[in-house]
Amino acid sequence: MRMSIPAPTRILLLLGALFAPWNSGNTASAQPSESPADSRADSRERSVAPMPSLAPMIRRVSPSVVSIGIQGTVREQGQRNPLLDDPFFRRFFNVPPDAGARERPFQSAGSGVVVDAKQGYIITNAHVVENARDITVTLSDQREFPAKLIGSDPQTDIAVIQIKAESLSQIGLGDSDALEPGDYVAAIGNPFGLQQSVSYGIVSALGRSGMNPDGFESLIQTDASINPGNSGGALVNLRGELIGINNMILSRSGGNIGIGFAIPVNMARSVTDQLIKYGSVKRGQLGVTIAPVTPDIAQALGIASNGGALITQVAKESAAARAGLQAGDVVTALNNRKVKSAAELRNAIGLLRVGDKVQIALLREGKARSVTAEIADPAATTTAAASTEPGALPEGTQHRSLEGAQLEDAPDNGGGVLVRNIAPNSRAASAGLRQGDVIVAANGVRVASTAALSAAWRAAAARGGSTLVLQVRRSGDITILVLR
Repeated sequence: MRMSIPAPTRILLLLGALFAPWNSGNTASAQPSESPADSRADSRERSVAPMPSLAPMIRRVSPSVVSIGIQGTVREQGQRNPLLDDPFFRRFFNVPPDAGARERPFQSAGSGVVVDAKQGYIITNAHVVENARDITVTLSDQREFPAKLIGSDPQTDIAVIQIKAESLSQIGLGDSDALEPGDYVAAIGNPFGLQQSVSYGIVSALGRSGMNPDGFESLIQTDASINPGNSGGALVNLRGELIGINNMILSRSGGNIGIGFAIPVNMARSVTDQLIKYGSVKRGQLGVTIAPVTPDIAQALGIASNGGALITQVAKESAAARAGLQAGDVVTALNNRKVKSAAELRNAIGLLRVGDKVQIALLREGKARSVTAEIADPAATTTAAASTEPGALPEGTQHRSLEGAQLEDAPDNGGGVLVRNIAPNSRAASAGLRQGDVIVAANGVRVASTAALSAAWRAAAARGGSTLVLQVRRSGDITILVLR
């Protein structure tokens, strides 16, 4: 259980721990009755007084952090002369067969963490072992061992290698979900080839993403110094538990500026289990397109603005469709764990295995529901819904306009509002509306006519909002478009 001590009190306690022996010694020396023997005893007491230090924890943890040396080949970058692909040119000038793009040898270094001493499994970054031909692991006691690549997952930047060695030290795993900004952490690794280097700082932020658009990210940001060579090393809490795998830095110079990132251990553990079992990650698919629930979208839908993910489209015959999910649903929890954002939902689904069953809590038209889906293969691909500034719905009876879209009541197809024409470069076009779309709901309310769409627009304005979340039927599918 985390116990909170007010900051001023913590400062006083720390100062007291640091300077109490010094102060007591000065006070004793000021007493006229003090003898030389008393002074010597006080000096001995000061010499053994404990000092605040991370050294005991670092001594215990450091043997589980290893140095990784890589040798391999990489294809040289650069534009190939197109004449080298012309058979006549090659024969005429007697161009040798290997002319053009070549592979060159390279050497690099990184860090790793022993997570299974008995089996010799070590976690590192996928980019550390990329293109590796030979992998060498150096332990803290300077023993060296060749390593075998068990599996690599570039989308999370996690890899597992294995060595055969006796007397390995294994690190304990913490709970990265329990982290909070301000928690103290230490980074251990081999920056610039300097083995067993330790830096110290705090958790600066959680849930960072966007560094790798094609990857699954929810990174820990820390100001503990992370530099080239730290990749794959350990980020530990003050108990010496592994809470992250050091991953990357944000820097213009290539050196540390106080913005480093680590992969949460809970994510790394899930990926590691699959790499050890299968050699790769059998990433699952739900079959939905999602978007973040922003405050204006939440207001438009009449729900509390407390995160979640808006489903904008459900693929036909997907796991989501079989479970009964619909476009316009807002996912609020997954397996009883709150979903804070669309990125968090994508990460959670992407880390599930094919065949896993997941319970999904959602809001549909303002009412709470729950469904169960079975994760399918292959990996899901999600994109965010488009959005633009809103327009007005001028008064009229049958034909109306919406920011460049000419609308009319949909004839004999279940009701709704038919998009008859779209003006090029208009806001409606930018939002993703197309000719032939049928708007069937706005802000979670079913609309059967242009009059009903106007009413939904006026209701949003009355609540102080200016966003329309449109549910559109297109070629038999339902998708969500957002006009702001």
